[in-house]
Amino acid sequence: MSHGKPATVPRSENMASKAKSKKRAREDDGGSRKRKKPSAGEQDDIDFDLEAGLNKKIALLDSFLLADHLAQKTRRFGTDLKPVELSGLDISPNAIRDTTSYQGIRNLDNLPSFLEAHVDKPEQLGQAPKQNGTPHTIIVAGAGLRAADLVRAVRKYQKKDNSIAKLFAKHIKLEESKLFLEKHRTGIAVGTPMRLNDLVESGSLKLDKLERLVVDASHIDQKKRGVMDMKDTMLPLARWLARPEFKERYTDPEKPLQLLFY
Repeated sequence: MSHGKPATVPRSENMASKAKSKKRAREDDGGSRKRKKPSAGEQDDIDFDLEAGLNKKIALLDSFLLADHLAQKTRRFGTDLKPVELSGLDISPNAIRDTTSYQGIRNLDNLPSFLEAHVDKPEQLGQAPKQNGTPHTIIVAGAGLRAADLVRAVRKYQKKDNSIAKLFAKHIKLEESKLFLEKHRTGIAVGTPMRLNDLVESGSLKLDKLERLVVDASHIDQKKRGVMDMKDTMLPLARWLARPEFKERYTDPEKPLQLLFY
């Protein structure tokens, strides 16, 4: 009786068998293997809706994440500023109203419903303080053309004694904006950061009755850039939001100023 050596399996067949076993194991566990994180390009596809002109990620950021996002953008574009200047532009998370519970798409059509969701009495949006040039709401945009679109979006609140102020440089001279504010009761003003700052400094735009600041943060252009994604708009925005009279009121329980990111 002979005792031969056990038959050996060719290495190629053995490897193929192991590969099949691994494949069966993946199928048995539902393919629940750890997936590779999306690349930057894939993440862009998730966050950006170019057809609608929206950065959908903004709607998911709570107060702490928005404050951090602002600080990162300020430091990215403020490389020529001193550390003390940069820290002076920081906004506390406590100053930012958490709007993540708002379920609507943050486009032009839904801007009125967003405002109404964050006002105690929505009918007040159609009213204006008695003193001319003293809005209760200021909406901040990155460019004049976008600001003009926002003006049209809130046109429903305009009445005989409540004008919507266009406070941006595109086709509107500074003196024209001053004259408008001096002659009209204004409940809602829409403008760009530099023009808004200039009008406050001139005394034409008064902040005594201001109740809310709304940043048009979700809108992007075809290059996926929003108001916080360009130096020419981010730094003026940071300076506008960090005005001393605003910072004093963001967390003031007696006369609070809402800071909302749309």
